[in-house]
Amino acid sequence: MRKILGYISFVLILVSCGISGNKFRLEGRLRNLNQGEFYVYSPDGGMTGTDTIKVRDGRFSYEKAVQGDYTFIIIFPNYSELPVFATPGISLNIKGDATHLKEITVKGSKINEQFTDLRSQLNRLTPPEERKEVADYIRKHPESPISTYLLNRYFVLTIDADFDQAAQLAAVMLKAQPNNARLLTLRRQLDVLKKSRQGAVLPSFTATDLKGRPVSKAQLNGKVNVVNVWATWSYQSGDIQRRLQKLQKTYGSKLAVVTLCLDGNIKDVRHRVDRDSIPWPVVCDGKMFHSPMATQLGISAVPAMIVADNSGRIVARDLEPEKVEQELERRLK
Repeated sequence: MRKILGYISFVLILVSCGISGNKFRLEGRLRNLNQGEFYVYSPDGGMTGTDTIKVRDGRFSYEKAVQGDYTFIIIFPNYSELPVFATPGISLNIKGDATHLKEITVKGSKINEQFTDLRSQLNRLTPPEERKEVADYIRKHPESPISTYLLNRYFVLTIDADFDQAAQLAAVMLKAQPNNARLLTLRRQLDVLKKSRQGAVLPSFTATDLKGRPVSKAQLNGKVNVVNVWATWSYQSGDIQRRLQKLQKTYGSKLAVVTLCLDGNIKDVRHRVDRDSIPWPVVCDGKMFHSPMATQLGISAVPAMIVADNSGRIVARDLEPEKVEQELERRLK
């Protein structure tokens, strides 16, 4: 009887805290944000696709069943991101100011509080110092899920990606966690990413566009070929899209274009594609930077662009909007 009463008491404690044993909860408040929504996704299998977190009067909450330890990425309206590290049964509290998202704090578990402290340190550093500090952290904590996130954030999914150092750090981490499926996949992907640099042959890729049609490298058969990466929230990428449409009207089939949209909300992308009458294939699977096509092509930022010649060799990457027309016209004439 005492055991039963003890078990009932334990269950009542969990219920009073609002957490079931296989779930984790996020709740928080952001000043200077009345209403809105965030996206949330998991890069390591904590969930499939994306969810939406609604904000009302600056407050929000989110609960998800998990079967182990996972990383969840919260995407704010300005598309800055906040990783949180989920474990069954924990409740995390997020506080901050919507106008200073870098200073947000996450409390409720040791690992999330450690990462809050690390982010505070990194915010005070210059970009070169920041990357050095991150590399040092990874070497000192190769077993940590924080290190797995940092490896992607600072050495892979960035405009100045360093795939060589990423491979070195991944090797250090794999010694500490040799069965980490995410790291094993990343190590294989890094070989592909190295091949997508300027001067290399455009890697092969396969995808399905918004109309359900297959998309591949074979469709890039123009004199000049462009893979353009955009998002509805990025003004610069929208500017590039408009310039590409103008060029294609002038040069027709000489310019072949395929685009990848890294939004999390496919419905919004369909609306934008229809509104802007985008004529070329648009790929969007809702997985954002973890879209397989993004991985295959070494895409690490928005906007992003890969320009290849008629032999398939990459001749330019990531042109500024104001240089798009000048550079492509030079090659199309």
